[in-house]
Amino acid sequence: MPRRKPGTLLPLEKEILRTALSMRGSFHGFGLAHAMREQSGSRALTAHGTLYKALGRLEQRGLLRSTWEDAAAAEGRPRRRLYELTGEGARVARVEQATATSPPRVAARPA
Repeated sequence: MPRRKPGTLLPLEKEILRTALSMRGSFHGFGLAHAMREQSGSRALTAHGTLYKALGRLEQRGLLRSTWEDAAAAEGRPRRRLYELTGEGARVARVEQATATSPPRVAARPA
């Protein structure tokens, strides 16, 4: 499989950023997967291993940051990793959102 060019995002990574932008605030992986499924209107679920690897790549690029939640112990459940967009991540997400919703440009034909 050929390596991708530095700075390019995979379709899944673009979808994560667009969805994260719409979630406004912190989110966890399972909630993100649910929101992505609802936004796409599909019943398909991205494999969680694939999703978490993509979240890790986005964090390494500085587009997301994560922390472990504190409330889990008091609620008697495992901790979740909470993610949020960085400033750069929000900027990239807005660009991706604009390009995903704008119609493709068609070159004018000479008369």
